[in-house]
Amino acid sequence: MKLVSFEWQGRAGFGAVIDAGIVDLGQAFNGRYVSLKDLLAADAVGEAAELVSGRQADFQMSDVTLLPVIPDPGKIWCCGLNYHAHVQETNREVTEQPTFFLRVASSQVGHEQAIVRPRESTQLDFEAEIAVVIGKGGRRIAPADAAQHIAGYACYNDGSVRDWQRHTSQWIPGKNFWRTGGFGPWMVTADEIPFDTRLKMVTRLNGQEMQNTTTDMMIHSIAKQIAYVSTIAPLEAGDVIVTGTPGGVGARRHPPVWMKAGDVVEIEVERIGVLRNPIADEQ
Repeated sequence: MKLVSFEWQGRAGFGAVIDAGIVDLGQAFNGRYVSLKDLLAADAVGEAAELVSGRQADFQMSDVTLLPVIPDPGKIWCCGLNYHAHVQETNREVTEQPTFFLRVASSQVGHEQAIVRPRESTQLDFEAEIAVVIGKGGRRIAPADAAQHIAGYACYNDGSVRDWQRHTSQWIPGKNFWRTGGFGPWMVTADEIPFDTRLKMVTRLNGQEMQNTTTDMMIHSIAKQIAYVSTIAPLEAGDVIVTGTPGGVGARRHPPVWMKAGDVVEIEVERIGVLRNPIADEQ
């Protein structure tokens, strides 16, 4: 099942994607759950699947504005330097433990919404990643148990304002400019993608392929990432782990390739879909 968060006529909602459009799950549940995060916290994905079966679409996809898959996550943990090719191109070394930083919710946009290049920089870069959405919370989750805590997977563009990222050894400023990252178009539930499935991931900028990898090239597995961050603080339903980007980022090309107004960037992940965002300058 594909689950989305959306806005329709000024109202936020969430639903399931079917061939004909979107089933409004807030309406189907008679208001019992008000958001996708709320649905995950109640462990009601299975119940949602039963409600959707045989139901007609309430909206066409073109009727709504898609929001980030989880518009209001409690935590967005992002894993850096997690593919060998990206470690090489940045002249770093593989570390025994994963590198993490945090993003805030306001740094994200949904599918087909503009990623915004801030006035303060022209160095807006792309990073194709897979987002893991947590369904079942927990603390100090063992790697062997990690799969039980995953609600689903989505495409993610960890958009980065590179010069601000490099101001100091801390990356957070360049990773949190308003509306610089993409998260969508939907979450594919974990039952559709067996845990540890090898998935292909591609970035295209204006139709030109920029990144291409498979998830078996990760240095630190999704299971290890879940175990690591859940040791720091309890994971909760709706939390997001963004699992790392491969080589080929714009900053490491010769000459560098920066996203600019009028560009279109696509992140495609096998068995999930395509996250597409135009680029606009901040007004």
